[in-house]
Order: sequence, then structure tokens, then C-alpha cells
Amino acid sequence: MTQPTTTSSTVNPFYAARGSHLAVTTTARNHDLPPSRSRRLSANTTTQNHDLPPGYARLPLAPRNASPVPHLTSLYHFHRAGEYGDRSWPGNCGGNLIKDLLLYFRPGLVFDPMAGSGTCADVCQELGVPCVSYDIHTGFDACDPNSFPPSDTFDFIWAHPAYWRQKLYADDPRDLSRSPTLDHFLRRYGQFLRNCAAALKPGGKVAILMGDYSDRDEGFVPLTYHTKRLAFAAGLVQCCTDIIRFSHGASSSKKVYRSAFIPGLHDTCTVFEKPARRANGKEAA
Repeated sequence: MTQPTTTSSTVNPFYAARGSHLAVTTTARNHDLPPSRSRRLSANTTTQNHDLPPGYARLPLAPRNASPVPHLTSLYHFHRAGEYGDRSWPGNCGGNLIKDLLLYFRPGLVFDPMAGSGTCADVCQELGVPCVSYDIHTGFDACDPNSFPPSDTFDFIWAHPAYWRQKLYADDPRDLSRSPTLDHFLRRYGQFLRNCAAALKPGGKVAILMGDYSDRDEGFVPLTYHTKRLAFAAGLVQCCTDIIRFSHGASSSKKVYRSAFIPGLHDTCTVFEKPARRANGKEAA
């Protein structure tokens, strides 16, 4: 088995910066105008969109509660990635969400089976939380049950899998982003989730960051749905609300497309729990 790597903010919850898209608003407000004028107004506004300064969307106020991380809500905005990992790494995500989840759940031993540039390990080192991390680039296949760590080992698993082939990650054919078909991807992804379920201690948590996307052959691929379906089949239960993470810094935001589509500006973090066992060895309800 590959040798593991072991290591021992403030968010504004009310405003989320994003570019203004006034063409949509203008079109909606002018639905009663003559078609020729409505088209003219929409076209003019669309042309000017890219010259407008960023706008702000006001988010709902969160209720006060005993949470140790009050700004951690179902809508997660942090426009800076933080000083974790390497932002040039394919598929890298910022470490602030990981940090907030660890501060909330306060786990003991953490596992990152898809470590990438080491974002989770960097966060754990800052917080003084022990972390074991592997990656396909170091030869670890997270979808192989024979190479996964033993059962009932970890309190918390962080995983940011490939969004199938939206972005190719490694040259290794075992990498999920190299799956030739959606069925192949889902079979291996399901095995990965079963591996995570086995490696968690009873009551342990696994947080999966996943996004949907439109594939050139399969059309829209609801990977967030498949994540839940496969996790439930693996015996995990969802333990809190979905966390909608705004995708600041996504490479697609810098591209221009000829086709028309509704852009996805977020991915979804779902936290699952391995049910605790009763004294008789059965899972608690």
C-alpha cells in the first residue's frame, strides 16, 4: 500500500458577490412589451452585461443557534480559496469549507482518499487534527476495497471526487475521470462510497463535494443525485442539510460558449453518517 501522508475566517453570511446578469431581469420585466421592442431591449442589455461591475445577492439571515460555526449554513460563500493546497492543481477546491466542517464536527482522525495537492491535509495541520491522505497520483486507488484502510478507522472522511469526465485528473486508467462510460463511473463511484462507509467508525461522517454537469454524450448528468443514491445504498444516512457551495474561481467562468444553457454556479457538499451500533451489534434507528 502507498505510504500515507500524516499531519497532525470569517465568512460574510449575508452577501455573495457575483456578476450581474440584468438581461434575465430585463426580459422578465418586459414580457408585456411588443416582441420587437422586448427583443431589442434584451439584446442591448446582454451586450452591456460584461461591462457592468459585480453585483451582490442578499442571502437569507440564518437563525441563531448553538452551532460552533454560525456562518456555516446551507449557502456557502467564500470568494478566496485560502492558503491551502495548490490552486493550479486540476479540480482544486478551497480549504475553507473543509475547515468549517472540521470545526463543526470536531473529529479525531481524518482521512482524505483523494488528496490532490493536499488541501485537506493543510487544513488539518493548521487545526492540529491528525489526517491520513492518499491520492491516485501516488498509486492509491480509492475504488479498490483491498487497498482501502481497515474498517472502523476514521471519524471523518473528506472526499472531492472527479465530476466524471468534466475535467480529466490523472493519466491512470483507474482514475474516476477516465471512466469510459457513465455506468462504469457509477459502478466504481459506488464502490468508493462503500469503501468509505466501511472505513468510518460508527457515528463517523463522510463529506462529499460533488457537482452536476452537462456531458457531450450523456447530456445533463445529475451526479449529486447519484451521490445520494449510492451513499444510501452503502448504508450511510444524510446527517444535515445540503451545503450549496458557490463556485468562485471556476475555470468555466472565464470561457465563452456558443451554445445556450443555464450555467451551474455551485457544487454541493453532502455530509453522510455511518449509523451507530447498539449494544447488540445492530444499527440504531
